[in-house]
Amino acid sequence: MARDARAPVDPAVSGILYALGAFLVWGVAPIFFKALQPATPVEILSHRVVWSLLLMIALVLVMRDPRDVVTALSSARRVGVFALTTCLVTTNWLLFIWAVNTDHIVQTSLGYYINPLVNVVLGVLFLGERLNVKQTLSVALAAIGVTSLVISLGELPWVSLTLATTFGFYALIRKKAGIDPLVGLLIETAMLTPFAAIYLIWIGAAGTGTFTLDNPGLAALLAVSGIVTALPLIFFNFGAQRLKLSTMGLMQYISPTLQLAIGVLLFGEAFTPAHAIAFGLIWVALAIYSTDAFLTHRARR
Repeated sequence: MARDARAPVDPAVSGILYALGAFLVWGVAPIFFKALQPATPVEILSHRVVWSLLLMIALVLVMRDPRDVVTALSSARRVGVFALTTCLVTTNWLLFIWAVNTDHIVQTSLGYYINPLVNVVLGVLFLGERLNVKQTLSVALAAIGVTSLVISLGELPWVSLTLATTFGFYALIRKKAGIDPLVGLLIETAMLTPFAAIYLIWIGAAGTGTFTLDNPGLAALLAVSGIVTALPLIFFNFGAQRLKLSTMGLMQYISPTLQLAIGVLLFGEAFTPAHAIAFGLIWVALAIYSTDAFLTHRARR
């Protein structure tokens, strides 16, 4: 007898595919944003916001109850929380775009490598979490790595630290406020859209914008920036629903690894012995941290 339907896909398999899709898009994002030149970082960010809003409206209508948006904005305190997360994610997005287009991709990679350890520190400071010996060692090694880079190069890796801290605080506030990822991103982009739209209209009227019929390829890429922003986030959340936290934690290093390779091998950014020492210490820290998280998660199960 013929089978009526195909066997259901294993949630773990689909989860890995979703997570892999998210981390791969984030990892190769520098190539995409490099291709948007000569658009300025502010113009790129503005297009990213406007096109993301259109996509997020469609996604929320399909995947959520639109009333969830009203509920999320039900008090002045909640509006204030969204205003704060909007400022943080705007800073993160704008700095990332600027860093990519000014040949600081290695620094963006470093920022996303140390982000998990920044999250650990924020958990201790704001959530009352406690570090075990291995977690303390991980944070200490990462701090030594960053310090060694400062001493060797004579400058603070401010791009890396700003990316890590803004995204760390963004995740912390969203976690404490219990913000739904899709609804939250819709509200944040909606808050930004009036400013982005006014800026795009202004540079369009002044003739300095790059979204024109004279360069349809660039105009199309600017429109696609909304998909590049929203799609990996959707994939990430689908993956997180289907996979163990430890698996997601290990897979997240795909993105900064790809960014590092792209910065050094494709765009010829410097990777000095000082970088090698700093990255080496941070990689060891992440290995210790990830192993401890994996073993702790397995023991609890």
